[in-house]
Amino acid sequence: MKRQLFVICAATAIAAVSFLQVGCDREVSKSQSSSMSRDGTVKSKEKTVTQSPDGTVTKTEESKTTPPGNR
Repeated sequence: MKRQLFVICAATAIAAVSFLQVGCDREVSKSQSSSMSRDGTVKSKEKTVTQSPDGTVTKTEESKTTPPGNR
């Protein structure tokens, strides 16, 4: 009886771990760059490429401008 309960618990744990891993995206690449202009404004760019478990590739690009004195 105890052995059956152990086997059921182990099988449930293994199944739960596999379901948790399926939903995660994998980060393929990430790059960041920033530049400062003459007036002190900082421009930052971040590019990220992720791949989902079904093979879909998503590219995300974020840009941010910080005026002088706000750093």
